[in-house]
Amino acid sequence: MKRELNHHYIGESYGGNQDWFRTFWMRIGGCGAETACESSLYFAREFGFTKLYPFDADDVKREEYVDFAHMMEDYLWPRFTGINKLSIYINGYVKYLRDTGEYRVDVGEFLGNHTYEEAAEKVKEQIDAGLPIPFLTLRHKDARYSDYVWHWYLVNGYDDTEDGFKVKAVTYSGYKWLDFEGLWNTGCKPTGGMIIYTVNEETPGL
Repeated sequence: MKRELNHHYIGESYGGNQDWFRTFWMRIGGCGAETACESSLYFAREFGFTKLYPFDADDVKREEYVDFAHMMEDYLWPRFTGINKLSIYINGYVKYLRDTGEYRVDVGEFLGNHTYEEAAEKVKEQIDAGLPIPFLTLRHKDARYSDYVWHWYLVNGYDDTEDGFKVKAVTYSGYKWLDFEGLWNTGCKPTGGMIIYTVNEETPGL
């Protein structure tokens, strides 16, 4: 079974690209902020949470996207060691959500110390619910995943076949289908993990 979520284009680019950012530190360390931007655009387009993207989410322009990324920098700024914990992303993005007045999105964590089987089930659960997954990979023993080391990116699809379980990893204006067992079992510590979004039908407390 194959499931893919909708994703925005910016011109011919499949999503944004941190190489577009205006400062050196954001270009080398803005992947956390970019992943939050991608998430916000998805919620604006697919759930109608339009306060999360301050421009036209149905016609995303590169210059506006870059402006937005530098707004998100206030919440998920590059650090010397990077945004190397799920908790840092959660704290920053929740603050952004609440500052925009959006309370219907909750943000949790799924740490990399879970088994591959547990992680694969969580991926299916999230994608089947129509929710993208911010993903953090820290170190990895397998050079095939070197482009994803010490990096945040978005997972927005899966393909479950007899040949294995793959996920659609989105970063740098494109995507690749990656073997999830290989991706998850890094063979290294510390591990990263996944951000788990939950969407409530109504604003809590109303």
